[in-house]
Amino acid sequence: MSKTKEVNLKELLKKHTKVGQLFCDAGENRIECYACGHRCKIGDGKDGICKIRYNQGGKLFVPWGYVSGLAIDPIEKKPFFHALPGAKAMSFGMLGCDYHCSFCQNWITSQALRDPHAVSSIELISPEDIIMLAQEHRTQVITSTYNEPLITSEWAVDIFKLAKRYKFVTSYVSNGNGTPEVVEYLKPWLDLFKIDLKGFNDKKYRELGGVLQNVLDTIKIVWEKKFWVEVVTLVVPGFNDSDQELRDVADFIKSVSPDIPWHVTAYHANYKKTDVNYTPIQTIMKAVEIGNSSGLHYVYAGNLPGMTRNFENTYCHFCKELLIERWGFKVLKNRLIDGHCPTCQSVIPGFWKAPKK
Repeated sequence: MSKTKEVNLKELLKKHTKVGQLFCDAGENRIECYACGHRCKIGDGKDGICKIRYNQGGKLFVPWGYVSGLAIDPIEKKPFFHALPGAKAMSFGMLGCDYHCSFCQNWITSQALRDPHAVSSIELISPEDIIMLAQEHRTQVITSTYNEPLITSEWAVDIFKLAKRYKFVTSYVSNGNGTPEVVEYLKPWLDLFKIDLKGFNDKKYRELGGVLQNVLDTIKIVWEKKFWVEVVTLVVPGFNDSDQELRDVADFIKSVSPDIPWHVTAYHANYKKTDVNYTPIQTIMKAVEIGNSSGLHYVYAGNLPGMTRNFENTYCHFCKELLIERWGFKVLKNRLIDGHCPTCQSVIPGFWKAPKK
């Protein structure tokens, strides 16, 4: 990144910060940030790994009061397949990430402070403005996404506190590099948690800037804390598409709960990884079959609308009845009755009912 761009963007973002909550004193005028699994110990005048949380005078300053993206999406795009089918989600994001994945699908916002080609603008906005827009557009869900939401959790919680007053459902679209402290901080205000499990090889995770165990621990914790959780693996050829690695991912999810939906999604060439154009359909179908054979109850193929037989649909695990029929992010048919199968009356795990407004 050119120094001029970095300095200009940093100076702009510093004008839109507040003192955060997810930190503690680490001695010698350093602080420990625990918004994400890096647990950065940050000296005075320095940034954390994410480059957007920084120590000034022994206090942690965090982003507040802007968005770099604001849009209305179907909830299936997040993707949540077991939460309010067909609902609209008001999606917002800021800048920055604690990872630097070469195949990032949102690199324009996530890598804005690392990459000179990631040119992003910001729009000043208040939590009240976001909720007002969500009401105007009759959305049911408010979602923190586009960049890594864990590192902007104070901003998200300020929005979610207001969202809860107006009976919105709230969600995170996250890489899962969490800590017990940030999960506890989010618990009163967050309903749905989508977590990327990018593979099952710690060495490769470290190439992305992460640690595999942090993600595994976060998945366990958020499930135990009764968030609704769905896990996504973007299947990248040559990176995480071996049968053994896919089986390891599926076996881990099963060990937490076979009821956690697993989305195996196709990669398309993006950002720095352009040596492969897309994930073959056969690889995605294989991944679904591995998930099913591992004992997962709900495995979905993503990013290949209409091309993966019935693997976009939800079926009753008990009687195999078709419950929700989809084409990509569009719900074609929803036969659930209050979260139950209409044929055998079995309870289908999920977050099916929004609070009445």
